[in-house]
Parts: sequence; C-alpha cells; structure tokens
Amino acid sequence: MVMPIVAFGHPILRKRAEAITPEYPELKRFIEDLWETMYQTDGVGLAAPQVNRSIRIFVIDGEVFSENYPEAKGFKKCFINAELIAEEGVEWEYTEGCLSIPDIHEPVIRKPRILLKYQDESFTWHEEWFEGINARVIQHEYDHLEGKLFTDHLSHIRKMMLRNKLSDISHGKTKAAYRMIFPIQKRKR
Repeated sequence: MVMPIVAFGHPILRKRAEAITPEYPELKRFIEDLWETMYQTDGVGLAAPQVNRSIRIFVIDGEVFSENYPEAKGFKKCFINAELIAEEGVEWEYTEGCLSIPDIHEPVIRKPRILLKYQDESFTWHEEWFEGINARVIQHEYDHLEGKLFTDHLSHIRKMMLRNKLSDISHGKTKAAYRMIFPIQKRKR
C-alpha cells in the first residue's frame, strides 16, 4: 500500500524516533509498504517518520546512482534501530532533496564515510562502514530518525531565503506527484 508522505512542518518530522522490537505490529507489512511507497514516489530512501510513524526504520535503494557512483550498484537495504557511530573524511557537497520537502533541492555538506550500527529485517545486529553516495543517503535518512531535515544543514541565510517556500509546503501549497499529509490544512471557502 502506498502511504501518504508527511510534509515539512509536521511535528513528527522533528521527533526522535523510537526503537522497535520484532514484536512491532505488522512489521513485515509496514516494511513492504515503505518499499512500495518509496518506489511509487521516486524516492531513493524513505524513513518511517516520513509516513507518520515515529519508529527507527528506513529503506534505501541506491541503484539510481550506480552509473556515477559504483558503490551504489546493488545497494538496497532496510535499516532498523540504526545508530550512527562515527563519521570521517573530508566533507563534500552534494545537492539533496526530500519527499517531505517537494521541489526544493539544496547543496548539503556531509562526511563521506560513516560507521553505522543497525539491525536488519531479521533483527540481526550489524556494524558496518559505508562510503560515498551510500553514506550520504544513509545520513539523510538517519537524520529523519533524529528529527532532522536536510534543510537543517543549510546556512542561516539560505534558510531565510527558503522560508516562504517552506511555509507554502507546510500549508499545502505545493504540487507533489504523490499524496501528502500537511500540518496546516488549507481553509475551505
């Protein structure tokens, strides 16, 4: 089932998501729905808070980047209860976007290498290094679990320049190609 995407300004996007256990209700179905929603909205990753669930799960399929970034070839994973252990390397800039913030793409600076501790769908723990574009996409989705958005990484001036666009999104004044949940509903006249 394709779930609606939560728009910028919704309080769930600012909450730190909660860890889950294998007993989480209908977990397998929820993960399937996350994948389906991500593909139907043309996303590369999708975190549970973006579909109105404050739990520590995100999915990523980086194949779309594989032509320019070989590390993305076949990179498809579900991450549960992820915790970022370390970031290292010389920061690099890359333009990011977000399904919760349609039509805004901005350059974001992140570290190129990260160490992540996470559980897979069988709740087996892994501690793994990720690099390049894979690390970037993980950091973007991980931020959602921590109540952060890519716009938080922008300069104060850039945030001020985007203020009206972000306000429009939170008020439902945007044309996304997918269903969205807006924090501030448009008034009916």
